[in-house]
Amino acid sequence: MDSREFQKNAHEIVDWMAGYMDKVADYPVRAQTAPGEIKAQLPALPPEGGEPFADLMADFERIIVPGVTHWQHPRFFAYFPANVTPPSVLAEMLVSAMGVNAMLWETSPAATELEEQMLAWLGTMLKLPKDWSGVIQDTASSATFCAVLMARERATDWAVNADGLQDAPKLAFYTSAEAHSSLEKAVKMAGLGRASLRFVPTDKDRAMQPAALAAMMEEDRKNGVKPAMVMATVGTTGVGACDPLQAIGIIARANGALFHVDAAWAGSAMICPEFRHLLDGIESADSFVFNPHKWMGVQFDCSAHYVRERETLVRTFSIAPAYLKTREGVTDYRDWGIQLGRRMRALKLWFVIRSYGVEGLRTMIRNHVAWARELADVIRTTDDFELVTGPILSLMSFRYRPKGMEDEAVDALSDRLLQAVNDDGFTYLTRTLVDDRPVIRIQIGAVQTERSHVMAAWDKVVEIARGLS
Repeated sequence: MDSREFQKNAHEIVDWMAGYMDKVADYPVRAQTAPGEIKAQLPALPPEGGEPFADLMADFERIIVPGVTHWQHPRFFAYFPANVTPPSVLAEMLVSAMGVNAMLWETSPAATELEEQMLAWLGTMLKLPKDWSGVIQDTASSATFCAVLMARERATDWAVNADGLQDAPKLAFYTSAEAHSSLEKAVKMAGLGRASLRFVPTDKDRAMQPAALAAMMEEDRKNGVKPAMVMATVGTTGVGACDPLQAIGIIARANGALFHVDAAWAGSAMICPEFRHLLDGIESADSFVFNPHKWMGVQFDCSAHYVRERETLVRTFSIAPAYLKTREGVTDYRDWGIQLGRRMRALKLWFVIRSYGVEGLRTMIRNHVAWARELADVIRTTDDFELVTGPILSLMSFRYRPKGMEDEAVDALSDRLLQAVNDDGFTYLTRTLVDDRPVIRIQIGAVQTERSHVMAAWDKVVEIARGLS
């Protein structure tokens, strides 16, 4: 494909993309294909010769698009969104064309210095401590893994990086059962084993109980186990619970444990002054992460990771073979995480923040929260429905509970309703457990969502529920 062909084909793709943005609401939200249906349409062997681009696009529309779950759909209320806005898409097109690898300052000074400034912008928007340093990771899971490795090295005086785990002391990592599973995965990947995890009891709001955390740490110390890290959450995945950061930070610091805060979803809402109180106490954290790609209109993947002491993070990851040694006095982000090669993720942040302005992003978030509160009121007053949790920001859960039905039957009916709603394709919701019982979880956050989409989705849920009973 030469430059002329590329230009012609690129225009065709841009036309398709613009049309997709306009008509995404016409698709079923969740893919309606059966398992194996897409793969069955793909040849078993690759072609020996090249094929016309027109054939590629035709097969893309015929085979691939029907098997896509449309995360940009305005009635996507399932997982936390992976939002896309036009400026973000355009930035990614430029990055793709340049093929930048932002591993070192020298491999692209613009990528590094733009990343530094975008982290500074985000820090200002969230009112984070001015002396923190930041890096863009791919996901919050990677940031959590970095925090676990930092905690491991700090707790062992850097001995594990040097000598391995064989002589390392027993370490403990604390979080609540409501927290994201990324901590458990990170602890396993760090070679520390699931036995080093401690799940701290939660209160009636499903937030971590500081007194219980302190007691567990004291018990571990008595048993020769060293507290290494506490992970608090602002906006848990299941129900949106927010841990009390100030009290937890005091306890973590008193026990010499690294304090990591995961606000992957809810962090974006902290640009609104009325929600910022959920981050009260963040100044005591050693590590903090949130995902602009979830609720700030920035295309996946883009996870903002901040640390109090950049030296701890860099010392944990730095390896300096001769071919990577360059000038001093600059930031080389290869030392700030797992990957050597890194995408230029800061450009889409720059494009989105400049295109919408902070106030434009606040308006989107405020609308989602307002519609969630309105929907919660509707659920409370709808016969045979029960609001179980929330709303916390734009997240809540509910169940269908016809009068006189026993709990066991209600739980089975809840699962049947969720499957029927998602199979229908009009909207997309998810399941979670609250007090070990299934509920239906709904979260409002897609860029193209309007109030009408929220209410239409609820009407469909009620219609399908009545049909089941």
